[in-house]
Amino acid sequence: MTDLETRLAQAKSYVQSFHNDLDKAQDKKEITDCLSHYTSDDWFWRGMHPFYEQTGAANVANTFWHPLKESFSRIHRRADIFFAGLNDVDNGDSLWVCEMGNLMGSFDNDWLGIPATGRMCFLRYAEFHKVSDDKIVESALFIDILGVMLEAGVYPLPAMTGTYVVQPGPRTHDGLLLTRQDPNETNKTIELVNRMIGDLNALNKSGNNTPTPAYIAKCWDEDMVWFGPTGIGATFTIEGFQKQHQFPFRENLGDKKFNGHIARCAEGNYLGFFGWANLTNKNRGGFLGLPKSDVDAEMRIVDIYRRDGDKLVENWMFMDMLHYLNMQGLDVLARIGETR
Repeated sequence: MTDLETRLAQAKSYVQSFHNDLDKAQDKKEITDCLSHYTSDDWFWRGMHPFYEQTGAANVANTFWHPLKESFSRIHRRADIFFAGLNDVDNGDSLWVCEMGNLMGSFDNDWLGIPATGRMCFLRYAEFHKVSDDKIVESALFIDILGVMLEAGVYPLPAMTGTYVVQPGPRTHDGLLLTRQDPNETNKTIELVNRMIGDLNALNKSGNNTPTPAYIAKCWDEDMVWFGPTGIGATFTIEGFQKQHQFPFRENLGDKKFNGHIARCAEGNYLGFFGWANLTNKNRGGFLGLPKSDVDAEMRIVDIYRRDGDKLVENWMFMDMLHYLNMQGLDVLARIGETR
């Protein structure tokens, strides 16, 4: 193995051990001890609304993990994608591990004011960890809170343009990259995603909100699957993606600005990135059922891609929806009582 391959393997093994031990931890002390063992003293953690940025194991345990485990009994981590790579944003100076899947548990006690169901519940997640000097020094955790609200019967938004599903992993069932991957395949994935991002940036500058299917097909397979966040939903085929997400997104939002990514890493046929925030825009009225707004609202987004040959075929997308809504005056969690 090359030095890079060894580093990637070691980082993935470390994060696997971290997740295994964290899954076993139950009370606040066990959770805090586990987080402290695997992370640096100044560990910087990014979480979605209402958790936001935290520093240090104790704060992350108190703010997120302990309350979650009190509400969702016997949580099982069901990972669908797991890989590591050098960060394309900083020219490979940092190494990140990415995992995506569902946390499944019995929703036995209220969480964030969301009423418990006493039934099985899926919490969709995507997680990024920066590993350095045998410690996790930085993390970002994206979760689909609106999905939990829908499962609990207190969904607060109008109908989605796409479809709500408990989202599956890759069609090929090969998303857990536990062995060496061909670096040439990794480079092909990075090149294709960066080309696709370039096409989108060019589209934004052109002002064309309804590109042809052929424009999208330069980088995407005709039978692409786009798994969007709850609130937007999932779509199938280029035609479905454009009608059910791309056109509503482009036509109902203006003044779009791309702010870049914090991390963008790939391994084999998979690539993931996140930003804080990736995009800012103004709602022209109608997007997510919201009225017109002059606020430059932030979209904190994760995208995870699977490449097949020279096309992208599957895309899992996460967004801090509650933060985006909150910036425009809609506090979803505060309104739960009104929907019960």
